[in-house]
Amino acid sequence: MKAITRVIWILSLISLFNDVASEMLIPIMPLYLKSIGFSVLIIGILEGIAEAIAGLSKGYFGKISDSLGKHAPFVRWGYGLSAIAKPMIVFIVNPFWVLLGRSFDKLGKGLRTGARDAILSDESAHKDRGKVFGFHRSMDTVGAAIGPAIALIFLFHNPGNYRSLFLFSIFPGIVAVALTLFIKEKKREKINVPASSIRLFPKMDYWKRSTSAYKSLVAGLLFFTLFNSSDVFLILKMKESGMSDMVLIGIYIFYNLIYALTSFPVGILADKIGLKKIFVIGLMIFAFVYFGMSKNESNYMYAVLLFCYGLFYSCNEGVSKAWISKISDKKDTATAIGMFSGLQSIATLIASSLAGFIWYQFGSFYTFVITASTAILVAGYILLNKALSESVLKTQ
Repeated sequence: MKAITRVIWILSLISLFNDVASEMLIPIMPLYLKSIGFSVLIIGILEGIAEAIAGLSKGYFGKISDSLGKHAPFVRWGYGLSAIAKPMIVFIVNPFWVLLGRSFDKLGKGLRTGARDAILSDESAHKDRGKVFGFHRSMDTVGAAIGPAIALIFLFHNPGNYRSLFLFSIFPGIVAVALTLFIKEKKREKINVPASSIRLFPKMDYWKRSTSAYKSLVAGLLFFTLFNSSDVFLILKMKESGMSDMVLIGIYIFYNLIYALTSFPVGILADKIGLKKIFVIGLMIFAFVYFGMSKNESNYMYAVLLFCYGLFYSCNEGVSKAWISKISDKKDTATAIGMFSGLQSIATLIASSLAGFIWYQFGSFYTFVITASTAILVAGYILLNKALSESVLKTQ
């Protein structure tokens, strides 16, 4: 635990409270949208656009924060914008306003993510990156378990009252914003970056000068993302099978608890046996979950699948960022993560829209089978890629 500094603790607590606010809404978001007349296709498109905005802005603001040598202001404003945006979508019920609210929330995420990850990287030794990012994800996911628990209790006493829950989410968001005032980051030198190189849509300048390992890893991750749609489709699948709101939220809480409890130990294990091995294991777990989702109708089996899904995220989210930070120059950490996130956001927009279309036209079975098959292909690509194998040896 010596690797977990004061700043890492503060950033982790901020993420915890922000996720309390976010995750009390995530399991009910698709249910609320369906209750006001949105189809699965429209939900997929809306989620895809919102995620695209988040990812594109990560690259944009990540580069600005690197060029200024300051990351804390981006973290503060990012969490502030998200706290204000979450309750917006209950005031006017139409696709444009819902998109606007979701977009502002995701813009806040884009504003803070690259800068926050750069601070985490600065605060950690090279050998402890997996541990630090795993700890942060673990604390983040504790909030992701508390949030749905609050939603479960609230909806038990106020069935179907989704609007009030959206308004209540602003309070933990305010706590997260208040904690950002205690961040003290290490000084960085300013980097002279031409204004023309800082743009919303990712420019390939960093890609051209990045290592072959970075290119290989990002290419594999992006191909996987092209078929990995938003988690709202998992929620819609469980609801489609007849699951009640209470059981659905309960299983979602269970998934987040598994994610929270395993992220830190998985990060430690990744530092010991290698990020690549853990990441590939995660992809195989993901394939198992999505194949299972394609045909399952049992609540007990959904609990097993969501248990495994929590393990997948422990092997994926923090580990992929730690891996990117290891194969990138320290001065370019936020840019490298931000550029990946920007490209990933475009892939996510395609993935969620495509998943919504396939589900709408052919049914949920094909949506999940195609995604599971892609995960197996990407696992094979990562195992056999020479540049990634060499990068593993260099960073051990």
